[in-house]
Amino acid sequence: MTDLEKFKSLIESSTYPVFFTGAGISTDSGIPDFRGPNGFWKKNTPIYFQDFVASKDMRVKYWEQSVNFKSNFSQFKPNSGHEAVARIIQSKENGHCVTQNVDNLHQAAGLKDDQVTEIHGNATYAVCLDCTKKFELEPIHQTFKENQEPPICLECNGLIKTATISFGQPMPEKEMMRAQNEAANCDLMIAVGSSLVVYPAATIPLIGKQSGAKFVILNNEPTEMDEFADLVINESISNTFEAIL
Repeated sequence: MTDLEKFKSLIESSTYPVFFTGAGISTDSGIPDFRGPNGFWKKNTPIYFQDFVASKDMRVKYWEQSVNFKSNFSQFKPNSGHEAVARIIQSKENGHCVTQNVDNLHQAAGLKDDQVTEIHGNATYAVCLDCTKKFELEPIHQTFKENQEPPICLECNGLIKTATISFGQPMPEKEMMRAQNEAANCDLMIAVGSSLVVYPAATIPLIGKQSGAKFVILNNEPTEMDEFADLVINESISNTFEAIL
């Protein structure tokens, strides 16, 4: 049995698949990953959450980075990897997608909001850190380009930030609980396009394995968790899904 046949068989026989996705699933949509050779953090210095809160200069820098990178998130479209994940989850009675990605592409591919848990937030909109009011990014970017002033919430004077989890920002409790519960209940855990080195997120697939699920890793290069997996496929994500569906 080839690895592709094994993968196909595991998907077909599962009743509760949970996907754990990282930046690698979105590179075929044209979004650079964050940690690869041409990744975002190779060219930009991360702005830590406490610095964002404490320093206006850092907030200005943060919004400069946002304008240069995140403002074009809405231009990206889901690829066959996102579409395959959506199709598999929708074909089962139970199924879920836990994602480290902030690009909203799983929802754009057809998954409902309650079928996706975003543990690192979402870069397609902004929120007030105090009253949690949501804001569209485009007007914020437009105003920032004109006046170089970091945005402030008109409702409560709170600081506005993209709805992503920054370095040093606490992980969202509700989302982490949901991700852990889904992992504990699944019978197949599939890590797709994740280097599996960012913690605590990377503990999620292991919860699935420890709870008795089969564990598959689909990534273009080896990970530190390969030894725990029942199946490892180091191939193109889109090509692999196209071959088995």
